[in-house]
Amino acid sequence: MYSASDFDYSLPESLIAQEPPVNRGDSRLLIVPPGDAALIDAGFGDLGSRLREGDLLVINDTKVLPARLFGHKTETGGKFELMLERILSSSRALVQLKTSKTPPPGTRLKTEKGSDLEIIGRENAFFIIECLSGGSFVDLFEREGVVPIPPYIKRDAVETDADRYQTVYASDKGAVAAPTAGLHFSARHLDALQAKGVELAQVTLHVGAGTFQPLKSESLNDHEMHSEFFNVGREAVDAVRRTRLRGGRVVAVGTTVVRSLEAAARQGDLKETTEQTRLFIQPGFRFKVIDMLITNFHLPRSTLLVLVSAFAGMERIRQTYEHAIANQYRFFSYGDAMLLEARQ
Repeated sequence: MYSASDFDYSLPESLIAQEPPVNRGDSRLLIVPPGDAALIDAGFGDLGSRLREGDLLVINDTKVLPARLFGHKTETGGKFELMLERILSSSRALVQLKTSKTPPPGTRLKTEKGSDLEIIGRENAFFIIECLSGGSFVDLFEREGVVPIPPYIKRDAVETDADRYQTVYASDKGAVAAPTAGLHFSARHLDALQAKGVELAQVTLHVGAGTFQPLKSESLNDHEMHSEFFNVGREAVDAVRRTRLRGGRVVAVGTTVVRSLEAAARQGDLKETTEQTRLFIQPGFRFKVIDMLITNFHLPRSTLLVLVSAFAGMERIRQTYEHAIANQYRFFSYGDAMLLEARQ
């Protein structure tokens, strides 16, 4: 049985990417063949050489909301910082809340631009809040919110983050963190892959702020996985079926796509599914849908590092990360990517 310490590693702070590359797709790509084959240092533009006609590229079309708000407590004037976890309804949301003192239910909040909120309950470490100013929470965030760049990017969000911390195909509003493997793709790159005969399908998983939370217990079985909304529609299910029939491979763009497809296939065959998932993929998991995975490099002691280790193998991922650090790859959201092929 693996423990959280098995997924720890030391990373020089200088390798944590603080800015995106000048152009989408300028990042590096570490190709990780299965077995003991040598790792291949490449550029992201070389991805097409590893894909072939008949393969299926599955993307996550979620769109990041400007999901960070600032303001003060109406009664005391104490400042707060609010970070969306997920939308619960038009007027309710689950959020992370930073204040000097933990506020009880009934506490009124006012944003910097004057909108009124009320804390109505708790869900573990998160707060349930109600929007009292009319309109939806999506509208409120788009009107007043700040782009929620990750905590390991040690600077304030700037205007360019509104574009670069968003995939070119983002369309379904609801995420608070980008599906970062998709940040590498430009529209031109996707067009070139499709011209080669690679099919494109999309799913939706609204990434929550919980994706940044580390493993909090030493035993993986004791970790409480955060919940995220996902949707796998009929078109995606049909695309996977066609791919299987023609002998192609299902290539997931990011761990969010992996969780969506594998959660939708938990009962057997891949099915249309719209629900919340707490699926925690760890070594020993039997993958039913995906054959290849494009992903960035993940945080130490994170559920995402556990996921890629389950897919490619513990030792293979350990070798991959050691190689990436030794060769100065850039890590995390604005960093470089790797292409993992399933173990044979």
